[in-house]
Amino acid sequence: MTTYRWRTPIIVIVAGCLIAAVGFGARSALGLFLEPMTQDRGWSRETFGLALALQNLFWGLGLPVAGALADKLGATRVIMAGSVVYAVGLYLMGTAETASMLYWSAGILCGLGIAFSAFSLALAAMVKVVGPERRSIILGLGTAAGSFGQVVFSPLSQGLIQSVGWASTLSLLALFVLFMLPLAYALPAVTKAEREGAVDQSLRDAMSEAFSHRGFVLLTTGFFVCGFHVAFITVHFPAYVRDLGLDPAIGAWSISLIGLFNILGSFLAGFVGQRFSKKLGLSVIYTLRAILITALLLLPKTPLVVLCFAAAMGVLWLSTVPLTTGIIAQVFGVRYMATLFGVVFLSHQVGSFLGVWLGGVLYDATGSYDGMWWAGVILGLLAALIHLPINERPLARVAQTTG
Repeated sequence: MTTYRWRTPIIVIVAGCLIAAVGFGARSALGLFLEPMTQDRGWSRETFGLALALQNLFWGLGLPVAGALADKLGATRVIMAGSVVYAVGLYLMGTAETASMLYWSAGILCGLGIAFSAFSLALAAMVKVVGPERRSIILGLGTAAGSFGQVVFSPLSQGLIQSVGWASTLSLLALFVLFMLPLAYALPAVTKAEREGAVDQSLRDAMSEAFSHRGFVLLTTGFFVCGFHVAFITVHFPAYVRDLGLDPAIGAWSISLIGLFNILGSFLAGFVGQRFSKKLGLSVIYTLRAILITALLLLPKTPLVVLCFAAAMGVLWLSTVPLTTGIIAQVFGVRYMATLFGVVFLSHQVGSFLGVWLGGVLYDATGSYDGMWWAGVILGLLAALIHLPINERPLARVAQTTG
């Protein structure tokens, strides 16, 4: 297999970070389209919510397949194909005039496109070109890059919606997504992981090994809660802010603040994961999320409170990712990291589906999001408990090849 010397670790890391920023940034702005699209098309929030819930579900269903292909063929071709599908989905979302077309474009096409161009595939490529001593830091860096994309794309999309309209803004987002095509070419086709260990293992053996490991099952179960929290807030928080009688710009800036402060949170999680227990870090994050949501519900809903909530939630936002992926790499090695994280992420996306869809259902039924917020509190506390029994020790074969 041909290798290219210019694909140095620094080139791979920079390209991976930019892929994470563009792909995640564009997707994080889609909640801003809830109100203008439902008002112009006469749809309910449940209709829009179901479309993005389908997006999260197909993202989750597609990622294990995308991860397996990336582990076998390299991330380049997978991300390039996903970028094209993602861009087509965004463009067709802007032309959708029926609910069924919205489900196909924003839901299925965008969901599969995001899966096959996912920042987790870039993370897996990045982590494979560095040694074990730097993996958690690199995972934190790549996750922070995705958050930086959220910082940029949220206010940018809000400004474009107000100036050129929501349909044209979706077309522009589609063009931005196509920038991932040349970036993906910089990712390695042959990785350090493929030369790393003496123990040969098939994908089927890796999957069997993971599902027989109690910690992997617990990690997969706990990540469901992360998806529930993140997807609900991403899609419904701008509308929630407007329902409070606040300026819609507060909602856009809240999403941007979440991304800004998650840069700090991701770096912090990478630092913590490199030096301390990753499972305890995850338990602390989920506990703090439950406390923070409770505070939002009990405090007066002023702009300052909303923005402070967004900033604090940002620190806890994707900080679960470097710790979750770090446990996978630490316990099972990095050879099939993209595939194994894809399986864990499927649970995340089932939670995302329910968070987005139920948010719309409960709002349409009750006129309030309070039930979803309290569900988030309960699930956060349960997730904190679920992570505690996880065994973080590397498997014997991993210890042999990295020791």
